[in-house]
Amino acid sequence: MENDNFNRRKFLASGIMATSALALAQLSFAQSSNSAGTDLNKGTSNSSLPTRKLGALKVTGIGLGCMSMSSNSYNPPRPKADMVKLIRSAYDRGVTFFDTAEVYGAYTNEEYVGEALKPIRDKVVIGTKFGFRIDKDGKSTDRDARPASIRKAVEGSLKRLQTDYIDLLYLHRVDPNVPIEDVAGTVKDLISEGKVLHFGLSEASLDNIRKAHAVHPVAALQNEYSIMERVHEYKTLDLCEELGIGFVPWCPVVRGFMGDKFNEYTRFSENSRFAPVPYFSPEAIDNNMALLDLVREWADRKDATPIQISLAWLLAQKPFIVPIPGTTKLHHLKEDLGAFNVTFTAEELNEFRPAIEKIKLIGFRNPDSVFKDI
Repeated sequence: MENDNFNRRKFLASGIMATSALALAQLSFAQSSNSAGTDLNKGTSNSSLPTRKLGALKVTGIGLGCMSMSSNSYNPPRPKADMVKLIRSAYDRGVTFFDTAEVYGAYTNEEYVGEALKPIRDKVVIGTKFGFRIDKDGKSTDRDARPASIRKAVEGSLKRLQTDYIDLLYLHRVDPNVPIEDVAGTVKDLISEGKVLHFGLSEASLDNIRKAHAVHPVAALQNEYSIMERVHEYKTLDLCEELGIGFVPWCPVVRGFMGDKFNEYTRFSENSRFAPVPYFSPEAIDNNMALLDLVREWADRKDATPIQISLAWLLAQKPFIVPIPGTTKLHHLKEDLGAFNVTFTAEELNEFRPAIEKIKLIGFRNPDSVFKDI
């Protein structure tokens, strides 16, 4: 991991970062603070970050994905006290948008987020998700978006999050047995009751996005999107622009691939959550390293890290894009927020895009998949 260590050292050694604007987003970015408060009971933020809109919802331009803190998906759950401190450190650095879900843990992730944000609840935006049936062992067994199940899930989330409202409630995945109009209608009722403020969808088809939006405005889509997984550039982003829907990319740094976490020698055990991911097959990793090499070149050119280039590139695509990189480490959080200091001119974006598209990647989605619920 020599390159990874070098890039992270270079990032941490940068004492001065220029405040600037992303060419396409037309946003002014402020340098994030390097000193976080340590008193978890203080409700003051030491710095501010640029904001964006998800529909009518105002959030910081980069949020914090909290899944990996306790979900046992890609690493063992981290100690609750450590993760509460990390979440509060994110807030101290200006982050106000935090992402979780009922199924992460299951349930425990919302508890982490709730404890961390309770003292500053009115200063942050919490997004959570429903839509899976969870058995007594905490395993998701099937999709379930029946109206009664939605209400039960929301009551549980409110309790675990220690709040009386959810800022952004997503349908985690579409239930094929429940019309999307019924889901949207139930969330609309919850909004009228004050338990939910905004409605979101995740990995829904273009048709279902339109149907749901006709019942109640969809504030955000949370779909996989990165410099490597670009399938939603085919029609989805255009639909968001048409309907005024924000876009929240999950896995914006490709499950750590853009941080030099893997290489052509990487192999996964059969029970690893990485093993079934198509772009993590040995053949795909070996082939796709070419794009990482390109991003490394741009990182050197801009005195940044590949992670920062990847996030800044996403921010530069549309002004309504808000990535939510996840982490369990403070130095990674600092690195992620350093993406605000990386800018692209229109000319640079026009240079970068053909170079990206010239590389034929393996393991990513077919464009026609946007017409299906994933």
